[in-house]
Formats: sequence, C-alpha cells, structure tokens
Amino acid sequence: MSYQVLARKWRPRTFEQLVGQEHVSQALINGLDQDRLHHAFLLTGTRGIGKTTIARILAKCLNCENGMSSQPCGECGSCVDVDEGRFVDMIEIDAASRTGVDDMRELLESVQYTPTRGRYKIYIIDEVHMLTKNSFNALLKTLEEPPPHVKFVLATTDPQHIPVTILSRCLRFNLRRLLPEQIRAQLEAIVNAENIDSEDEALTVLARAADGSMRDGLSLLDQAVAYGGGRLVLDDLKQMLGLIDHENIASIVRALADGDADALLEIVAELAAQSRDLESVLVDLAELLHRVTLVQCAPGYRDADRSDWPSIEQLAGSLAIEDAQLFYQVAIKGRSEIGLAPDPRTGLEMTLLRMLAFRPASAAAPAGAAPTEVQPPASQGSQRASGGVPQARASTQTATSEPAAASKPAPAAEPTVQKAPVRRPNSNAEWLALLDLLDITGQPRELARNIELASSEGSKWSFRISPALRNLAAGNCLARLEQSLSGALRETVRIQLVDASSKSLKTAAKAEQQQAHQTMSDAERAIQDDPTVRELKDTMDARVIDDSVQPIQ
Repeated sequence: MSYQVLARKWRPRTFEQLVGQEHVSQALINGLDQDRLHHAFLLTGTRGIGKTTIARILAKCLNCENGMSSQPCGECGSCVDVDEGRFVDMIEIDAASRTGVDDMRELLESVQYTPTRGRYKIYIIDEVHMLTKNSFNALLKTLEEPPPHVKFVLATTDPQHIPVTILSRCLRFNLRRLLPEQIRAQLEAIVNAENIDSEDEALTVLARAADGSMRDGLSLLDQAVAYGGGRLVLDDLKQMLGLIDHENIASIVRALADGDADALLEIVAELAAQSRDLESVLVDLAELLHRVTLVQCAPGYRDADRSDWPSIEQLAGSLAIEDAQLFYQVAIKGRSEIGLAPDPRTGLEMTLLRMLAFRPASAAAPAGAAPTEVQPPASQGSQRASGGVPQARASTQTATSEPAAASKPAPAAEPTVQKAPVRRPNSNAEWLALLDLLDITGQPRELARNIELASSEGSKWSFRISPALRNLAAGNCLARLEQSLSGALRETVRIQLVDASSKSLKTAAKAEQQQAHQTMSDAERAIQDDPTVRELKDTMDARVIDDSVQPIQ
C-alpha cells in the first residue's frame, strides 16, 4: 500500500477527535442528538483548522447506515465512503474555481432530487466568498426555501465578503486558530503512535511554525521527518525551516541596547551566510521583545512551556521599557514593509538601523558619556524662538564631523540652570498637570500615569491604583517615582498605594485613552458625513472599511 500523508491519515473522523473546536462540535452534537439541526451552516476561520473536516463528520452523522446520531459508526459503507470522499450524496464544490452563475444554477438544479443513497444530500461549498454576486443570488433562492432532504455547509476564510442576505440564513460558527500547545499535544500523540523518534524541543518549535493550523503542522511534521531521515531533530528542523536561534535574536537585542550598529550588521551578515530566513528575524524579534516587556511589566509572569526565561530576564534588565516598546513597534512595521525592500537583507538591516535612529538620545548615549546641550547658531536661535518650532531634543551626545574640531580649544562649560521647585498638588487635577514636569521615564512613568491622587499631607502622599496594575510598582519603580517627586518639590515624599476600582479611577492613562477614543469617533463620524463618501456609498454600493479610518495627527 502506498504511503498516506499524516494530514490525511490523522484527519479527525468524529467530533471527539477534533482539536480546539469544542464550541462547534458541542453545538452540532446537541443538535444531532435532539434532532434540531439547521439547514445551512457557515464555518469561518483560517486554513487547516477543520472546516471541511467538520462538514464531512456532519455528513457521516446524518447518513450513517446504523442510524442518524452524533457518533457515527465509521465502519458502514456510507461512513467509509464519506471518509474517502466518494459518497454520492456528499457534493463538494470549490467556489474558487466555479464562480459563475451558470455553474451555480447547474449545481442547484440537482437540489430538488432526493438522495441517491443516504438520508440527506450534503452540499459543501468551500471558499464560498469567491462566488459572484449573481451566483450568491442563485444560492439565496435555495437557502430561503430548502428541500427537507438537503443540508448546506459553507466554508470560508473571508466571511466579510459574503452578502448579509446569505449570512442571515446560515447558522454561523467561527472556528478558532489552534494554540501552539494544542498543536504540540496532537503532534506528540501522533509521533508516539507512528513510532517516530522526536525531540521535545523540536515538537515545540514545529507547533509554533504551524501558525495555528493543524493541517500545516502535520504537513511540516511529514516534511521534517523526511528531512531528518525518519527522525524529528531540532537542528534539522531549524535548518529545514530556516529558523533563527534564540541566541541570535538575543544578540540583536543586546546590540540594540548598546546602540552598536556594527554588531547588528555583523549578525545580519552571519545569518545571511547561513541562508537563514531573514524575513522571520523580525517575527522572532517582536516575539522576544513581547516576552521582555512581560517580564518588565509583570515580573511574576512565566509561561511554563518556555525554558529560556532566565535569558529573557537578563535582556529585560538591560533594556529600558520604552525602548522595548519602540523596537517592537518598528519590528512589526518593518515586517509589513520588508517585501517592498530591494531584498530581505536590505529590509532587515534598514529596520534594525531605524530602531537605533529613532531611539531617544538619552537612551542612545553610551554609559559614562556626559550629555551636553546643543545650542543653535545665533542667527537661527532667535528665528526658532520666534517661529515656535520646538527643538527635537534638549540634550544629545556631542559629535562632530569637522576635521579641524580636534584642534579647536574646548568651549567653556555652560552654566547650570537651577529649576524652580514645582507647586505641591492639592487635587488630582493638579497632580495630572504635574506629571509633565516630572523627570521620569519607563516603568516609573507608567506607574505615575495609572494612579490617582487621594491626598498629599506633609511627606505622606496617598494614591489610588487598580489592583491589576500594582505590578507597575515592582522593583525600584516606586522609589524612583518618590525620588522624582522629592526632587521636583524639594521636599521628602513618601508614597502609599491604596487599591481602588479601576472604573472609578481618574488617571492620566485613562484620560489619554478616552481622548484617543473620542478622536477616533470624531474621525469615523467625519468620514461617514463626508459628501464624497456618501456619494460613493449611494451610487457604487461602496462601504467604509472600519479598520482603515485613522485620525489625522
């Protein structure tokens, strides 16, 4: 007998064998057991998560020769034929290749005829969103008044392109992307049943590479076992997928923390020489920065499935929290643009260098370098002051490219300007105004943005905070906030945090969130009220894609 690929061999045959779609299988099981089944189902979700598999299981349940139930026998002629895709009363259509209205009308002409062999005729239409408008209209007539012996199962990866008239006549189930741990558990069971020698870490890597799709996971397992000569080995898997070692990504983060552009370019050159997948570097980098931020913001959090948390803790200590956020944002933005670069290496290098270019000057200056104030020329200074154009930074590391600079005498020191002490806040509104005057960044600033002033009597200041955000005060963050306040007011400040309901708190973070929500609402209303948009909607049946609306900065 010829070899059968794992994706087909281990395709679920019953609802109990489905992985990660319990909310769908339970609803169908109850409907079958109580004889309360809808005539049309819409299954939505990404590739390889069980849409067509569920449709076939449903076809077996309805047409099993031992009786209709949620547990088909799997051995009768009807069950075997459904599993092998040759059951005469199960009609599978690929809407991507049969989009025309004539194709749909020809198909629906057979709906009126009773089943040849089973109790029900099952029409499975895959990628149904690819049908034309006229084809949908033809299908709609049948969905409105279906014969009692017909069931429709529509599957799609893009439900937004299905007319609402079709959606309203279907019982809709949204299938979920599988979690890596769900895929890993299934892969582990399969390699044990198939007597495949495998490494635990290789299964974990393979489950993540499946990207939520069980079918992709099984296909990758087939490929990896063939690549490894019958074994699943981590090194072979990384070579096959072009994966990047954790240490390589950690080295990139360390180079970013040190502001070392030369080291970044050397790492990229090494990865390119090893024929690694350079596009995946930004994906892995964003994933690592996410875990770094978890350690910084939630020090007690640990994912039991990962064993490299000590190295993450070291990186978290060497990287400011605002830098981690900036690098993450640039990484995901660069990932979307890397396909536009001349080649992947250029796109990766430019993205990494962009992280350094946009890094705040105070963070980019190497340890021990004294920042000096940059003064504009006299002819420009008055112009900037009168023009109202703010300078980008108040201080930066001194640098010059003039060859004669070394021979010039060192300029005299700029005099230190003592700032006047700020006014003690007596209300939460005054506290919110004081925030902009405090010299704090990173996690201490996030703490300050998420607390509400309750009282400030003498040196004892009391703030309300949501219990869910108490981790912001972990480590020395509370002490750093106290130090900043003490320096600004020139008096000793001791902070006490009191738990309070997050709904009642009035914090800077909540105010910014409400302002952002209001700005977005205003932008959406402005788009909907725009005369041009209205004309397009009325004359061309156009619609505004919600995610595309962005306020003008």
